Amino acid sequence: MSLRHRILQFRSARVALEDDLPDVARSVAMIMDGNGRWARRRGLPVAAGHQAGARALRRTVEATIELGVESLCVYAFSTENWSRSAAEVDALMAVIVESIERELPELVQQGVRTRFMGRRDRAPEELAVKIQELEAATEGLDRLHLWVAFDYGGRDEIVQAARRLVEECVEPRDIDENAIAARMFAPELREPDLLIRTSGELRVSNFLLWQLAYTELVFVDVLWPDFGRRELRRALTEYARRRRRFGGR
Repeated sequence: MSLRHRILQFRSARVALEDDLPDVARSVAMIMDGNGRWARRRGLPVAAGHQAGARALRRTVEATIELGVESLCVYAFSTENWSRSAAEVDALMAVIVESIERELPELVQQGVRTRFMGRRDRAPEELAVKIQELEAATEGLDRLHLWVAFDYGGRDEIVQAARRLVEECVEPRDIDENAIAARMFAPELREPDLLIRTSGELRVSNFLLWQLAYTELVFVDVLWPDFGRRELRRALTEYARRRRRFGGR
């Protein structure tokens, strides 16, 4: 076989592989990390970082719609975040309430359905009311499914699912992956095709431990408040280059 023939054969195989690439990750999860560092580098209070992070979320939601993403799950507040100072926790709660008030009309207009997943018993009363109002106002929308993980922990989610199995007296022989998945905080959440974490940290931080089993991971060095459409597009492009085998060959 001539060298020219080998080159043509290689190019044909490469084109076939590229044609097989997925167009876009339909379901994306996001660990929004770096608000505090962003604020400290600018000599600002941490609350200013969280406010900038809220603006970044707005940009990202709009970008996901433009780029064809159908489901976006963001890590807003973890079960471990309660250990932060009371001042920072209070500031973050205020930012979430303010974001819901400011973004609610726009989210409705853009067709974004918003749902929260995680515990709700520890949320401040004002925030709990805003969450209910936002979920009710967007219930019939489906242009983008936005999931907000609030007071959420992946281990806690699995523990709660196991507890429900016991409470419902499910027979051991009837417990399988489907039985556990049906008892997660948000059974309707699509398993993410892609997880993006900002700020350069290389860990999943107790986020979606069950759902991330075969998710592709992309870590970016940009701090969350500086994240936007360009960074999202780069992450989606990186995902599109990969082959998802789900344990096969």
